[in-house]
Amino acid sequence: MQPILDIRNLNKTYAGGFVALREVSLTIERGEIFALLGPNGAGKTTLINIVCGIVSPTGGTVLVNGHDIIKEYRATRSIIGLVPQELPVETFETVWNTASFSRGLFGKASNPEHIEKVLRSLSLWDKKDARIIDLSGGMKRRVLIAKALAHEPELLFLDEPTAGVDVELRQDMWNVVRELRESGVTVILTTHYIEEAEQMADRVGVINHGEIILVQDKNSLMLELGKKQLFLCLNEPLGEIPPQLSQYGLELNANGSELVFTYDSQQERTGITSLLGELDNAGIAFHDLNTSQRFSSTSCTDRDELPGREVHLHVRDGANAAHAGAKYRSAGVVDVAVLRDLRCGDRFSHYRDRWRELWLIHRPRADHVVDTY
Repeated sequence: MQPILDIRNLNKTYAGGFVALREVSLTIERGEIFALLGPNGAGKTTLINIVCGIVSPTGGTVLVNGHDIIKEYRATRSIIGLVPQELPVETFETVWNTASFSRGLFGKASNPEHIEKVLRSLSLWDKKDARIIDLSGGMKRRVLIAKALAHEPELLFLDEPTAGVDVELRQDMWNVVRELRESGVTVILTTHYIEEAEQMADRVGVINHGEIILVQDKNSLMLELGKKQLFLCLNEPLGEIPPQLSQYGLELNANGSELVFTYDSQQERTGITSLLGELDNAGIAFHDLNTSQRFSSTSCTDRDELPGREVHLHVRDGANAAHAGAKYRSAGVVDVAVLRDLRCGDRFSHYRDRWRELWLIHRPRADHVVDTY
């Protein structure tokens, strides 16, 4: 079956020289929920904006249901619904008029029955005559989803849908996403939270510094995330691992100066205590130790971009995470702060009011693509 979204070798470099995306390739199957994780500035929103026609790519191809986003821009945009991070709505308009207006922008005939169905599914029916300005923050976010669903899209993008909402509303949003999938809508959501991906997604992708680091089935990823590594900095280098320690599957790094033990943190007995006892019996001393999350990237991408290479996700505090990427990426180690519900860096907002946004997206142009900076 033809995928709903097929991205190949996508690149984006802005006029100032900033590289937002590097050779991104991704395939999304019809009817799945795909979660894209990454810290602020990783390239999540840029990727979404390119697919939706808001930002023009520097290179590569994007097909939505077999249609090229540049050559067949009207067809692709009629298939896509977008729920942005911001709230670009007319604050003095009613909920009903906002959703109905959005449907008309895509050339769809008036369909009050469909608008009613969407509003009821989002628990907005009793608010249909209320002005946007009178709604709570959570209700306004639901209105954004109603706008995106008004023209009956097949592919829905949710850009950080639960950012800044309380726990109860977050649960409600998760239920809405599941119901959308059941109705046949393919959902792609971006998030900082591994918990969100675990609750909703069928597959999970991680993006950092504009590169797709891995794409993996959620269940297998959750199992891998239970694996951790213990790094022991030895006082004296070892030429080889002593035979009495062979049962622990140890590895030697840094010319024998570092001993690495992989264990399952979800098990009641990790083996660390017995290992330390065996090291003491063998007369092997160490002066420092640390742990990190670990999982294999053999299913990294559909292109198998990193064959046979292990990716270590070092979870750091927010202040350090934003500055450690270049150092570790060159060493084959990827820094991704999202795996502990951390947020790092500054939020890059691309705010535009409702009318300007709609005009930019739908106006005809020579290359049919709008580029914003």
